[in-house]
Amino acid sequence: MNQNYISVTNFTNQFKAYSEETFQSVFIKGEISNLVIHTSGHIYFSLKDEKSIIKCIMFKNYRYNLKFNLENGDNILIRGKLNIYTPRGEYNILCFNISKEGIGDLTKRYEELKEKLAKKNYFDSSHKKSLPKIINHIVIITANQGAGLADMLKIANKRFALVKITLIDTLVQGNSAKDDIAKNIQIADRLNSDVIIIGRGGGSQEDLWAFNEEIVADAVFNAKTLIVSAVGHESDLVISDLVADIRASTPSNAIEIILPDSDELILSIDSLIDKFNMQFNRILYKKSEELNYLKKSFTQNSIESKIEFYNLEIKELKNRFNKAFEFLIEKKEANLNHLKESIEFNHPSKRVSSHNAQLVKQNRLINLEEIQVGETFQLQDGKFKVGVKVLYKENAEIIKIQKD
Repeated sequence: MNQNYISVTNFTNQFKAYSEETFQSVFIKGEISNLVIHTSGHIYFSLKDEKSIIKCIMFKNYRYNLKFNLENGDNILIRGKLNIYTPRGEYNILCFNISKEGIGDLTKRYEELKEKLAKKNYFDSSHKKSLPKIINHIVIITANQGAGLADMLKIANKRFALVKITLIDTLVQGNSAKDDIAKNIQIADRLNSDVIIIGRGGGSQEDLWAFNEEIVADAVFNAKTLIVSAVGHESDLVISDLVADIRASTPSNAIEIILPDSDELILSIDSLIDKFNMQFNRILYKKSEELNYLKKSFTQNSIESKIEFYNLEIKELKNRFNKAFEFLIEKKEANLNHLKESIEFNHPSKRVSSHNAQLVKQNRLINLEEIQVGETFQLQDGKFKVGVKVLYKENAEIIKIQKD
């Protein structure tokens, strides 16, 4: 009977593909042995129980999920996937997350307390107090030897050295920590500070557990002073974070949230001064314009202004009257002169004189100056014609004539 045989490599590759596809996500518990933390940052160890052992690897890019230091003999829980190394046909587990055995009970307690406090509205935003704009006094509740305290003091001194800081040395880990934290919150609440910070540096879930206790949650909720919870790292979320008025990702971040940067504050003050000056100058200019308008309006409506205005009107009317009167006089004088000329021209004596001046000699009109003594001539008007003879001629008003 013919059989189709495949190579070891082909079989291993097929087994690898099938197995890794089947076991993409596995959850295993056991005891650590053969622990090696390589200089590269990778962690190598074996996970065993009474009858079997499995090789495990946690690459350094997953170590941020590790909240405690691994030691041989620790009972742990791992989440990972199957990995087959084909050159040697060996398999191991690539670990994504490692926690101590028993953590599952803590998680359950955490979720139960979270649900209980949510029903009591401990997390409701309506109970959250607002951060004051000006912070003069901060009370810090933490261990006086903790790294978190040193970071907070360093940043506070750099950002705003004028702030007053009161430290209440407090247990933040262990069985008695929850009572100490709750008691010191009540003490701090009577100091009339602007802000209370409760917190500590990073650690495992067990290390941070005091901040997941109901007695601490009650103390935070009932405090009249604004409370900032700054526990562990950003990935850590404890019950006090949810109840507090403000949650900071780290103790250092708490100070950054609370205190302004002095340089930024100076720039902000300068900006406010500039805005004030601009607004003040704008208002001053506006009021000056209004004052000038009122002064002008008052001047225009004053008794002196009205008298001056009426005087100008009177002068104007007087000038207009004088011009009109002069024009009327000139017109009347011209009419009178024309009338006089007309009267003089049409006066009877003027006509006689005219007719006397116009004599007829040899059928032509002549003046008296042309007539000699002894000459005869005719006088005529529109109705009569007479013949006359000059008896004498002299310069006199009356010339004696003789009718034929």
